[in-house]
Amino acid sequence: MSLFSRVSVALVAAFGFFLAQTANAQEAELPTRWTKAALSAEIPLGEYPRPQLQRNEWLCLNGTWSYQGGKSVASANNPANVVAFPTNPEKIRVPYCPESVLSGIKRKQEINMWYQRKFTVPAAWKDKQILLHFDAVDYLATVFVNGQKAGSHSGGYDAFSFNITPFLVKGENTITVAAYDSNDGRTPSGKNGPRGDYTFTSGIWQTVWLEPVHPDYIQSLRILPDLAGKRLKIEVKSRTAAKVSAVVLDGKKEVVRAEGTTGTAFYIPIANPKSWSPDAPFLYDLKVTLKAAKGETMDEVMSYFGMRDVALGKVNGVVRPLLNGQFVMQLGLLDQGYWPDGILTAPTEDALKSDMEFTKKAGYNLIRKHMKTEPQRFYYWADKMGLLVWQDMPAIWYPDEDTLKTRAAFRSELKALMDDHYNSPSIICWVPFNENWGAFDVKNITDWVKKYDPSRLVNGNSGFNNNPSYQKAYGDPKNGDFVDTHIYVGPYKASEPDGQRAASLGEFGGVGLFVRGHMWPVENNAYAYEPTQAALTDRYVFLLDQVEQLMRYRGLSVAIYTQTTDVEHEVNGLLTYDRAVEKMNVARIRDVNQAVIQAGNALSSKKE
Repeated sequence: MSLFSRVSVALVAAFGFFLAQTANAQEAELPTRWTKAALSAEIPLGEYPRPQLQRNEWLCLNGTWSYQGGKSVASANNPANVVAFPTNPEKIRVPYCPESVLSGIKRKQEINMWYQRKFTVPAAWKDKQILLHFDAVDYLATVFVNGQKAGSHSGGYDAFSFNITPFLVKGENTITVAAYDSNDGRTPSGKNGPRGDYTFTSGIWQTVWLEPVHPDYIQSLRILPDLAGKRLKIEVKSRTAAKVSAVVLDGKKEVVRAEGTTGTAFYIPIANPKSWSPDAPFLYDLKVTLKAAKGETMDEVMSYFGMRDVALGKVNGVVRPLLNGQFVMQLGLLDQGYWPDGILTAPTEDALKSDMEFTKKAGYNLIRKHMKTEPQRFYYWADKMGLLVWQDMPAIWYPDEDTLKTRAAFRSELKALMDDHYNSPSIICWVPFNENWGAFDVKNITDWVKKYDPSRLVNGNSGFNNNPSYQKAYGDPKNGDFVDTHIYVGPYKASEPDGQRAASLGEFGGVGLFVRGHMWPVENNAYAYEPTQAALTDRYVFLLDQVEQLMRYRGLSVAIYTQTTDVEHEVNGLLTYDRAVEKMNVARIRDVNQAVIQAGNALSSKKE
């Protein structure tokens, strides 16, 4: 009512339909405590998006863009030209997907999406090259600057950028993005696909930003800690060969510096290294400078790293995963990263952090990031807080149809995903496939992942014992680093290690609790139910007592409970979907979790 009171009757008549649509789009079916802040932010999610390659100058382009979407608009599938936008176009709030309430659109599966906004290059960036970054667009993005095509990119989960300097003009410039997402299961989409469980999403769903750089600049860093060898391997990529200076910092104190050349890996010795672990997640800062032939600075970036090693080893004759040479029982939560207001995108930075803070508070040391990736800042906070991460690859749903195209898309994005997140010390395991969903060539892909990144563990098919009805089971690939089954409710008959692989219970639990007023408005379900918080807590403690028995006497090394939060129809989270209610007694949960982890620590003293 107050909205209408601020406009004239004539304007109401002219724009009544538009206002009704907007009001409907802004109505959250299940708001979180961050929804209001996200809706009112002029620049939502405006934090620096790339903490491991950070420059001082940048410009966030999140916020209000003009928008056209839906089946009736012009095709956004690799268009040659920009479409015309109306005088008063619909508006969308970037980087929230158009299916979300936070976007201001809130419509189901747009398929064709057109975005447009204007910007002015800051005067201080004169004579710099201007990069336009997209941290994630689902799925095929074609980018125009002032009507000229700057480039295109396919892949819904990896970051990409274009040098837009040749297309810029003085004063105001216009970016137009065509995003096409058929959502037909023939590209990596995870739960966000035709056989996924939740709301489909599409379009821009992570931060868009500008950055000025020198014509020859640091394009990427590849950082590999070697704790046992007391050194850090670093590789710097740039357009041409140039000298590099790398300085390792402990706070403001310089630890060591080293010189190298771009395109060639070099090592930085680190005497008496401080290790990174969940109990002590120490991070070194790293300053990398690119120098011209005469020694002048062309580019400088800040990064960070954690000194940790991950491998398999034997403890009391049992194959187990080792962190920094010691067995650490990996006890975690299946974390799907869905939100009732932002769907795939957390409403704010505080919201993004909150799930991880809760995970730590509840006594876990692991997150399995399930069937999606997150913005770089998620992994930054995992690195800072000390949370181990198992990173899933989002599934492709129909790998046996048009195999040359679909399988190539999966392999390409798997590599891009690993490249994007290679430097995060928190990520200790890659998971190419989940429960045979879209699985193909599992054994060879598992071997490829291990060869491409030998510094981490690989779980080729988590839950190989489970099989979707539409696809033949590949079963145990018999390679990689884990024998991994999923058991609901479990954990009885969990995996046991073999001579080469550790045992993981990749998913178990899933016990639900209905909390009126905090559930998604659909028919809700879980694998099992308890009637009260006390009963659910008792059930969980009993399950963890069983996990401890399996760890002690059956060789189990990893247990991942389903799940961090409720997700749409699923009510088996430790938190409600709106993150408003803790569904178990968290103090008791923490006590039993820590007891299991400490029991695992006690086994480490007899490592072979």
